[in-house]
Order: sequence, then structure tokens, then C-alpha cells
Amino acid sequence: MSDNHNSDDTTPAVEPRTPRSAPSDAAVASFAVPTWMHRVAGWQERHRQGAIRLGNFDTRMASDAIADIGIDRPIYIAGLARSGTTILLELLAAHPDTATHQYRDFPPLFTPWLWDRWLARVPEKKEYATERAHGDGIAVTSHSPEAFEEVLWMAFFDQIHDPQRSSVLTRETSHEAFETFYAAHIRKVLAIRGGKRYVAKGNYNLMRLAYLQKQFTDARFVLPIRDPVWHIASLMKQQTLFEAGERAHPRAVDHLRRVGHFEFGLDRRPIHTGNDAAIARVRTLWADGEEVAGWAHYWAMIYSTIADQLDRDAAIRDSSLIVRYEALCAESQATLSGFYEHCGLAVDDATLASAAEHLRLPGYYKPAFAEIEIEQIREIAGPVAERFGYAAGQLGTAS
Repeated sequence: MSDNHNSDDTTPAVEPRTPRSAPSDAAVASFAVPTWMHRVAGWQERHRQGAIRLGNFDTRMASDAIADIGIDRPIYIAGLARSGTTILLELLAAHPDTATHQYRDFPPLFTPWLWDRWLARVPEKKEYATERAHGDGIAVTSHSPEAFEEVLWMAFFDQIHDPQRSSVLTRETSHEAFETFYAAHIRKVLAIRGGKRYVAKGNYNLMRLAYLQKQFTDARFVLPIRDPVWHIASLMKQQTLFEAGERAHPRAVDHLRRVGHFEFGLDRRPIHTGNDAAIARVRTLWADGEEVAGWAHYWAMIYSTIADQLDRDAAIRDSSLIVRYEALCAESQATLSGFYEHCGLAVDDATLASAAEHLRLPGYYKPAFAEIEIEQIREIAGPVAERFGYAAGQLGTAS
């Protein structure tokens, strides 16, 4: 199964399906999980302390290589799935100064140094980029950037995805063992990839900005957002696909849990923002089959939490950049210029123009919502969207 699990639509791919149409047989087939991956990842999940000990051994093996490597302004991309996170990750991963996780890093994520040494000894087969499981036209190889950090977070914070418990980590949060392990892991990734700046895509980091800033005071945060009507259409389409893929390939449920992806599928779990009533409402709506209302309340809950934190926390606000999906696609060059500047990465005009040339608003589907459902989304999510510059009454009127 393709492990690139937090995808977005910011590509020129052809995607004729609507949020409520059946996924293709090819898309469903892509959820198959190789036996070796299923077994190795299963061992890691069952023996987290053993995996952590192996990771510490890996760090000792890499000690000379990472001795002089510091962590300079790590860049974190965090937003709800389908908001533009993948394309932003790919843009940053293409920069010569950055280092990211890659597809080939999983399952042995705890021992990146030794795994990389092993891979260097194994003849590399010729690869052809193939479309990932999301059926959105994004083709990847084992060297493509990917989001895998969540595997580490789950090993140390074992209840972090319990939908009945708050997922929020603050500056008051303290976990010395994790913080030491995590910093060493980042330094190993930088050493392996020959990069100066660490880049991570992790949507659950939305609830950890203050904790991350406590560890890395110079961290840069990139927070994408999208018109909720179009966003919810895309989220619902992915939910349909993931449910079908997991029913056809039951191992995929285990796989997605092991990589820390609970945003879609049969084991879907909302991020708990600390608001018990809001989470209960979302879960109840989903359980009752009220997908549109459930996603609308979820979107509003997540982004209102972000807006509140940016309003009250000047340090987080100064370190964060909101990237509106529509501006990224329609005003690409100006948006990307600000994006790279915020991240502290130099790009020349040719690189900027090339990156902008490949971005456009998706024209391959329209939200398959009745007008009453669009109005429902506007009513629920509109007030929050206005805090990010959207006009509530215009939501969903343009791609």
C-alpha cells in the first residue's frame, strides 16, 4: 500500500469521481499491504519499548556522524488532510537544503541510520513512479517525501489518538525520553539525507505547536487551510475510498493505524482539541451517517482551535504562516515567494516560476452537495472561515 497518507488535491491530476461515487478497482487494489511490511510494522507496534531501545542503539551507531549536526529552524507543515500539505512538503523536499522522511524509511523508522546503511549495500532496482492509494494522480517512488513522524509520537504517547482524550500538548508538557529520542532522530535524518533543515508533514502536530516550539524555539510552522465546502468534498471522497480499500484489504486497517493515520477509513478518529462536547458531536454525527454535518463541525472545531491559539499566543503567531489553498493555486508565485521566505529558504526566480507553473485549482470535480448541504456547511464552518479571510456566503462558489 502507498504510505503517503495525508494527500491533497493541489495537482493537475484528472480525478473524475465525486465525493459520493464509487472508487475504481485500481484505487481499491492499491490498499494491499505487502506481507513483509505487515509483519515488521506489526512487531514494532507490539514491542514499542523494544523499538525504542533499537532506536537508541541506532543513535549510538550514528554518534560520530551526528556529533556536529545541530537542528536549525525545523519546518513543520500541519493542516487537515486535503488542504495542500502534500504539495507543500514536496516543494520543500525539492530544496537542496532540506531533509525529510521518505517512503523507504518505513517500517524500520526507529533505526534510520542502520537501515540506510543496509539499503546502501543492496542493489537498487529500477523504479517507476506509481500513483498512490488516494487515486489523485500523484505518482511516487520509494525516494518521495512522506509523513512518518507519527510512528515515533505514538511510541512515547500511547494514548495520543484516543478520541476521548485531549490530543493537545503544550509548553507545560514534558517527556524527556521522547524529546531526547526525537532530537537524535532528526539529526540522523539530516545526516542521512545530507540536509541542513529538517522538514516534517504531520497533521496531528496542529495540536502540538507550543510543545514543538518549546523544544525548538526557532521552529517554523506552515498551516494550510481550504474553503470548507471544497475541502469537505475532498475529505468525503477520501473517506469513501479508504473504506472501500480497507474492506477489500483488511491489513490496510492495521497498516494505517501503525503509521498513525486515523483521518479516513474504518478506524477514523477525530483529533481531540480539548473540547469534549465538540468531539462528541462530531463522533455522533459520523456514527449517524451525517457525514456533511460531521465534517463541517470537525473543520470548524479544528480551525477555530488554531485561530484561537494564533490570537492568544504571539510566539506561535510569529512562527506560523497560514497558506490558503486557493491562493496557493491561483496566486502561486506570490504565495510561494512568501512561503519560502517564511521558511527561511532561498530560491531563485527560475525555481519559483517552475514551482508556480505546476499549481492550479482542481477542475476535475465539483462538490456533489445539494444546495441545502452547502448552506449547512456555510452556517457551521462559515464563521470560522471568516477568521481566515473567507467570505462565508461565498464558500463553495468557486474552486
